[in-house]
Amino acid sequence: MIRIAIAGVAGRMGRTLVQAVVDKADTAKVCAGITLPDDPQLGTDIGLIAGVGALGVMACQSLANCLEDFDVLIDFTSPEATLDHLDHCLAAGKAMVIGTTGFTTEQKQQISMAARKIPVVFAPNMSAGVNISLKLLHLAAKALGDDVDIEIVEAHHRHKKDAPSGTALRMGEVIAEALGRNLDDVAVYGREGITGERDRKTIGFATIRGGDVVGDHTVIFAGQGERLEITHKASSRMTFASGAVRAAVWLGSRPAGLYSIDDVLGLNDLDQSAG
Repeated sequence: MIRIAIAGVAGRMGRTLVQAVVDKADTAKVCAGITLPDDPQLGTDIGLIAGVGALGVMACQSLANCLEDFDVLIDFTSPEATLDHLDHCLAAGKAMVIGTTGFTTEQKQQISMAARKIPVVFAPNMSAGVNISLKLLHLAAKALGDDVDIEIVEAHHRHKKDAPSGTALRMGEVIAEALGRNLDDVAVYGREGITGERDRKTIGFATIRGGDVVGDHTVIFAGQGERLEITHKASSRMTFASGAVRAAVWLGSRPAGLYSIDDVLGLNDLDQSAG
């Protein structure tokens, strides 16, 4: 039985994560939940916060207060909060599943360094469907090469703070890698005014924010006479939460290292067998 702690337990994703762990009661148990010091639900049973009934675990304000209570921390908060939690997990030898997005290159390096000493699953999207989509995008980019224009369109709810989404950026990275390009060199984030003819080497991003959209991503490979579109649409945060819990259970028996959802799903094994 893997003991799980959830950061941001009173937030939308945190509550969904509690529900997801309860659904996996045969392999995992919520043993700690962290929230902000000024949260009115501080000290409240996290099961009641999530609407699944009392679990006997009260929301606390600091990870330092419950380090002995869990094996794996799941964190979908903010880059700054996640890195603070990472320091605590590193000092205590605890594993971590990180679904937070918006990290800088330097912050990602901090995560990589920590993973030399503790097991970490780090992914911008925990959905199985999204990660299978990444494999399809790599295949499409390899096959179509420089004969198409590539655009990535993503939509999320009005509360999302970073843009483009971490998933959209990862899609761009996968496509750029397949084409032998560096995303930093070829990404175009929006267009306005007289922009001139499109450079085929570029990868465009368009961002939509509004309402309660959980997460939609479409990659368009536009050629002469035909257009290929690969789309993933999430209708519930439970998709991401269930993937994170699956990762936490998987991570509980792994040595130190930086892992991806591909590792959790066994997609890397499929790549090796195909090769």
